[in-house]
Amino acid sequence: MTAKDAVILKAARGVIAAESQAVRGLFKTLDAAFVRAVRLIEGRTGKTVLLGIGKSGLIARKIAATLSSTGTRSVYLHPVESLHGDLGMIAADDVAIALSYSGETEETAKLVPILKKQGLPVIAITNNTASRLARSADIVLRLRVASEACPHGIVPTSSTTAMLALGDALAVSLMAINGFDKSRFARLHPGGNLGKLLNIKVGDLMRKGRQNPVVKETETLATALKIMTVTKAGAVSVVGRGARLTGYFTDGDLRRCLQKGRAGLNTPISALMTRSPLTVHPETMAMEAARIIAEKQIDNLPVTDTRTCRPVGIIDERDLLKEGLL
Repeated sequence: MTAKDAVILKAARGVIAAESQAVRGLFKTLDAAFVRAVRLIEGRTGKTVLLGIGKSGLIARKIAATLSSTGTRSVYLHPVESLHGDLGMIAADDVAIALSYSGETEETAKLVPILKKQGLPVIAITNNTASRLARSADIVLRLRVASEACPHGIVPTSSTTAMLALGDALAVSLMAINGFDKSRFARLHPGGNLGKLLNIKVGDLMRKGRQNPVVKETETLATALKIMTVTKAGAVSVVGRGARLTGYFTDGDLRRCLQKGRAGLNTPISALMTRSPLTVHPETMAMEAARIIAEKQIDNLPVTDTRTCRPVGIIDERDLLKEGLL
């Protein structure tokens, strides 16, 4: 390692240490003010309006996006643009969150009294509780950042990391008290890989029709193996009266039967199958099926109709792997 390499690593580690300390400072000092802020946002029927200039503005945009994606309607409002017409997007049932490390940013501090005149309560996120912003806000969330992470202590680094962490804490706390679950998250994220993972169901991936291996209880092991071979499945669903699922037979069951010497080709499959097997339904989320397969260390699951209990498909780990679910 060269001397320059050592300088690079020292600087990088210093930044991470300083920013970690800034976040730890938040952990230690969260208090009743934070709870009041969450309760205030929860109680408003309108949207949450984020304000900030420069780097604080970029963090405000990120917090607004995180809140919106987790069930709290939010927008970013540029303080300068708001003074030239964008205040039209504000409603009396909204709540504002203003970000400024110093609390003295002219454009942001100037806007707060105007918002309050329109009926908006204001939450300030700042490092300076004696600042103009803090004095005019209804609730102050203090950052408690000792210094920025850059050598000169002036580049927004530790402060913006702390702001972002505090914004995430607000969003996740609101999720917790509002019961924001995976299904609601999925509705707000229909696109991209994340949307696919959250929205795809077992019925979208299961092997069905001619690829669905099914055999009657009265059939033999030989017939079951033939069906498993034709469908290229590692298992077969066993049905009884009314074509309802009564059991499941896998290639793992076959190996265990052979080891014990209890499997002949003419043996009734009903004598070898696993009765009352674990099942999923076409409406089951694919992520849940993947969780069961991984947890139980199995290769596949029978898929049954919720009303008739008939096997309508099989969900295999290979199909889940293709979709990135395992």
